[in-house]
Amino acid sequence: MLLIDKYAYLNKLASVHPLEKMTFSLGLLLLSLIMRDERISLITFIVMSAFIIIGAKIPTKYYAKLLLLPGFFLLSSLVSILISIAPATSTLPTHIWSFSLNSWTIFVGSASLETAQQLFFIVLGSISCLYFLILTTSVQSICYVLRQWRLPTLFVELVELTYRFIFIFLESMQKIHLAQQARLGYSSPMQWLRSVSILIAALFAEMFQRSRELNNAMEARGGETVYWQEDITYNTKNWLGITTIFILLIIYGGFSNDRLIL
Repeated sequence: MLLIDKYAYLNKLASVHPLEKMTFSLGLLLLSLIMRDERISLITFIVMSAFIIIGAKIPTKYYAKLLLLPGFFLLSSLVSILISIAPATSTLPTHIWSFSLNSWTIFVGSASLETAQQLFFIVLGSISCLYFLILTTSVQSICYVLRQWRLPTLFVELVELTYRFIFIFLESMQKIHLAQQARLGYSSPMQWLRSVSILIAALFAEMFQRSRELNNAMEARGGETVYWQEDITYNTKNWLGITTIFILLIIYGGFSNDRLIL
């Protein structure tokens, strides 16, 4: 079991109804994407991180490690947005830094900086919303709520199958990798390249076989998964808190936009 899946079942917010957690996380996610306000996104990140660390009791170090992976892709994307290249003879737009190299000029434009800054906070807030959901809610509960929302059965089953195959994929990869290490499959660069290619081919074949077996098992049960959920009641205080946070953020966002217009 992955540690992230373990926390989804054993965190301090596991007893909260999944519909409340999904409404809270997805609502703030949509609010951050629609309003596209840096302050709203930053507040969303702080609020979600507080619920993850303080509310769900997820270790801070583990949460920080989870942020590193999307953070790497985010920073690499920001670099491509910030840095622009133009011929040395062309007129540069408003910029804060420039460097000439032969017949080219490398510069950071003011508009690019503003776009990168906005993207950074929006992505940061969005990531925290998704992490709150997957760290506090099991995939079984998520699929249960999706079925309650009358989403297509095929879509819900694809969500669960994709999630489950992550564990099957990692387990198979660890076994094959351990066997290759025992045979000194990574002792040299050429051996490393050969072992990796064999690992990828073996994983593809095994995943294809596992998917066929899983499909046959589902068809034998009638072709439709039944999602069971514990009898958890809704909490009025939670809904009031969610509604209050949404209203305050919308009011704050509208107030901030009015100040910018003035």
